[in-house]
Amino acid sequence: MSSYLRVLRHRDFRFLFLGQSASAVGDQVVFVALALYVTRVTGSPTDLGIVLAAQSLPLITLVLFGGVWADRLPRHRIMIVTDIARAILHGALAALIVAGGVTVAEMVVIEALFGAARAFFQPAYSGLLPQTIPDPLNQDAWALTSTTTNLAVLAGPALGTVLVLTVGAGAAFALDAATFVVSAALLPQVHPWQRGEAPPRQSIAHDLRAGFGEVRGRPWVWATIGAFTGAVFCAYATWNALAPILSRDLYGSTGVFGLFETVAGAGAVIGALVGIRWRPRRPLAVGLALSLLWPLQCLSPALASPPAVVAGLCLAAGLAFTLFEVWWQVALVRHIPPHALSRVSSYDWMGSLALMPLGFAVAGPLAAAFGARMVLGVGAAAALVMLALALTPRSTRELGGSAEQLADDVEVEAGGEPEVPDVDPLVRIVHERSGLE
Repeated sequence: MSSYLRVLRHRDFRFLFLGQSASAVGDQVVFVALALYVTRVTGSPTDLGIVLAAQSLPLITLVLFGGVWADRLPRHRIMIVTDIARAILHGALAALIVAGGVTVAEMVVIEALFGAARAFFQPAYSGLLPQTIPDPLNQDAWALTSTTTNLAVLAGPALGTVLVLTVGAGAAFALDAATFVVSAALLPQVHPWQRGEAPPRQSIAHDLRAGFGEVRGRPWVWATIGAFTGAVFCAYATWNALAPILSRDLYGSTGVFGLFETVAGAGAVIGALVGIRWRPRRPLAVGLALSLLWPLQCLSPALASPPAVVAGLCLAAGLAFTLFEVWWQVALVRHIPPHALSRVSSYDWMGSLALMPLGFAVAGPLAAAFGARMVLGVGAAAALVMLALALTPRSTRELGGSAEQLADDVEVEAGGEPEVPDVDPLVRIVHERSGLE
C-alpha cells in the first residue's frame, strides 16, 4: 500500500492511471459482449472470427506508423484524439444495436476503425507513462497499472455477460464508450515532462528505419520480440483455440477452461502486486526464465494432466508472465532513448501480434488433421524452445539498471524521494501552446 501511495501522489501519473483503469474495464466488458452478441445474432463462429480479425489486422498494420507519430507529437494529445474516436465508434455501435440491430458488415467497418485508432493509442501510451513519473518509480507505475488491468480481466467479462443477458449488448458498448470519454476528459490534466532531446524532424520512412535500427542494434530487444512472435503463434493461439475443446473431452466440460483462465487471471494479479516490490539485478533474464512456465501450462492438457496440475500451472504462468511484462516495460524505458521509445514499443506490439491471426486460422484445421492434443503439445514445445533461445544473447542475461538508476532505486526503497523535474507551470503552458513538449 505504501508503494501505491508513493506512486499515486504524482499528479500527472494519477490522472493517467485513473483514465486508463476505467478504459481497461470497458475493454474487457466489450470483448465478451462482442462475442456473445455476434454468436446470438448469427450463430456463426466464422462471423465472430471475421469481426475480431477486422479489429486486429488494422492494429498490426498501422501500429508502426502510430509509433512514428507518437515520437513526433505530444503523446497525450494523440491519446485524447484516439479516445474520442473510439468513444464515437462504440457509441454508434451501441446506438445501432439499441435501434434494432447491426449487420456483420457494419460491425466489421466499426471494429476496423476501432483497431486503427488503437494502433495510434498504444505506442503513445507506452511512451507517455514514463513522462508522468520519476524514473526510479517506473517499476511501481507499470506494476500498479498491470494490477488494475488484470483485475479488469477478472471482473470485466462477468460484468459484460451480465449486461448482455439482462440489459442488452448495446449497454455494454455504451459503457465502453463512456470509459473512453472519461479517459479523454482526464488526459488534458496530464502535463508530461520532456525526457531527453527530440531529434530533428525527418521523413516517416526515415523514422521507421531509425526505429528498426534501435531494435536491430540491441540483441536483447530483437531476440525477445522474435521469441514472443513465435510463442504467440505456437502457444497462445493454439491454447485459446483448442484448450476449450480439450477441457470438454478430458475434464467433462468447457467450463473447466473458464476456470483455468480465471486462475491464470488471479495469478496475473498476484504477479503485478509482487512486481511492485521485487527488483532483481537481472530482471529481463529472470522474467524470461519465469515465462517458460507459460508453454508448460499449454503442454499440460496435451499430456492429459489432472485438472489440479493444469490449474496450478495456470496460476504460476499468470504470475510469471505479468512479472516479465512489468520488467520488460521498465527495461525499455531505461535503455531505449526517450525519443524512440514509442517506435520501439510499436515494433514490440507488431511483432507480438503479427502471427496471432494466422495461428487462430490454422489451429482448427491442424487439430482436425493431427488431433488437438498433438497440435497443442507440439506448439507448446516449440514455444518453450523459442523462449529459451531468447536467453542466449549475453545482453539479455546481463541486462540491468545503470549504476545511477540502481542507486536511485535504493534511495526510494529507503524512503527517500526521487528527484522530479522542476518545471514551472508557466513554462509548461508555453511549451504546450508552442508544441515544444
